[in-house]
Amino acid sequence: MKTLHSATRRFVLALGAAALLAPAWSLAADETPDGMVQRLSTELLDTIKGDAGLQGGDLPRLMQLVDSRIMPHVNFTRMTASATGPAWRKASADQRQQLQQEFKTLLVRTYAGALKQVGDKRIDMLPFRGNAADKEVLVRTLIRGKGEPIQLDYRLERADDGAWRIYDMNVLGVWLVGNYKTQFKQQIDKGGIDALIQSLVERNRSNAAAQ
Repeated sequence: MKTLHSATRRFVLALGAAALLAPAWSLAADETPDGMVQRLSTELLDTIKGDAGLQGGDLPRLMQLVDSRIMPHVNFTRMTASATGPAWRKASADQRQQLQQEFKTLLVRTYAGALKQVGDKRIDMLPFRGNAADKEVLVRTLIRGKGEPIQLDYRLERADDGAWRIYDMNVLGVWLVGNYKTQFKQQIDKGGIDALIQSLVERNRSNAAAQ
């Protein structure tokens, strides 16, 4: 299996589409999931290309952009629970809160690093095979620029409010949640949820120090 580091590196090189999302008020309940991904990807790319600071790789600003415009539109509880596996059901409310916060910090930084690599790229949508009645769908895209096209796919679910939300991503054949699940299990097997939380805290501190 490919490592989390390898998947994350590809994710960083890939992002155009991390354009996962935009402000909540812009989401239309009747919008198709592939239409949403295409529109919001384009919006985010345009935002970055029109801002010299963001183009220059201002990481704190990029992290703010990711946190405010992407994370609110991801089913983050589902992502965290899926990555944690069976241990999630045994975790206390406080442990779940800590785990989600540290995991969110890790993902926000991953997205922000990806945004630094956007450059002159465009998104091509591959044929969508879902239908209006589906509750969960797969949206496939290719990010094109210099070099070989980069595969970036999304699993989305329809929320109770009718909007589509991301709950997993596939980068060059590697599903992000599945890779984290492998890493998380190693920590949980060593010392339970607390060991996993501590490992994420240390990783986030190390990343912040290297910023």
